Amino acid sequence: MPTILEGGPEYNKLIFNYDRSWTDDLPVCKVSGVGYLTRQRYDELGQRREELESEDISLRCCYDDAGVVWLYGLFNGHNGAETARFARDRIAAEILLGQLPITEMDQTAKEIIQQSFLSVEGTYLETIDNKLLQRASLLLQLPEGISHYDAYQQYPQIIEKLKELEEELSCGTGASIAILKNNRLYVANVGESRVLLCKTDKDDVLRVIQPTVDHNLTNLDEVMRLTNLGLKIADGKINGNRMIGNQSSTRCLCNFMIKGAYKDFDELSAASAEPVIAEPHIVGGISIDSSYRFMMIASPGLLKTLEEATGTNQVNKELALLVVEQVKTLM
Repeated sequence: MPTILEGGPEYNKLIFNYDRSWTDDLPVCKVSGVGYLTRQRYDELGQRREELESEDISLRCCYDDAGVVWLYGLFNGHNGAETARFARDRIAAEILLGQLPITEMDQTAKEIIQQSFLSVEGTYLETIDNKLLQRASLLLQLPEGISHYDAYQQYPQIIEKLKELEEELSCGTGASIAILKNNRLYVANVGESRVLLCKTDKDDVLRVIQPTVDHNLTNLDEVMRLTNLGLKIADGKINGNRMIGNQSSTRCLCNFMIKGAYKDFDELSAASAEPVIAEPHIVGGISIDSSYRFMMIASPGLLKTLEEATGTNQVNKELALLVVEQVKTLM
């Protein structure tokens, strides 16, 4: 089942000189492709100034472990691509080097997938210990109760260093993955990237199925979860703010500032527990037959761009039709 992914390390390796990862040596799925949108910075006249680092990292591989495992993933980074690469490598290791069931054992597969996401969180927290100590030390040097304005005026060097550290601690990522083994498909996600399954019905009409969910303030289940934590949400906003702290997603991997330090955000300070979590939404196993034509994993940036460009309210279908047209030109 061919796969189209948005964003990816192939583009990054051409433009940016990243260190190699063990996932770079995995066999690449030959029936898949990667598309990307460049990130540009513009001046006041609307002219392009420079091309920015892509924050989206992809994975598309086949791995033979007592039966071929096909693994696809899109990790859409926030405030940098560092944690997106970290999450890709860790999740791939947990799934491919673990013990996925050979037979149809859906519950076991789901447990392994969930553990792979939570493993990213646990390992990430271990890697930022020094940064957290530095942040705590800097905060202790500021007088208790001092306003941000006064602190910047009186202790500019401390505030600048704090800002630098908190930028690094704000690096996070959404993640959507799809695993195919023995014609059973498992899909999981946190954030707003979507896995889209495209199949034909009995009348040979293309249908688009979205097994993932968007973790944001339009998701009623997420609104209920946050409301139960004590947050006031109305019209897709928390206390009038559409953002959840420093991002738009209610679930993600990493990003300490929106998790461990969520009390620093006024609109989140009333929450009784961390409002942004890393618990993935998991669906599977889906039995894959000949009616399935292709699969896509699309980043929120791609989906938003297509919506704005076309004015469509059926962006999943529009994206699928674009892929069909592109494939036709290659035949």
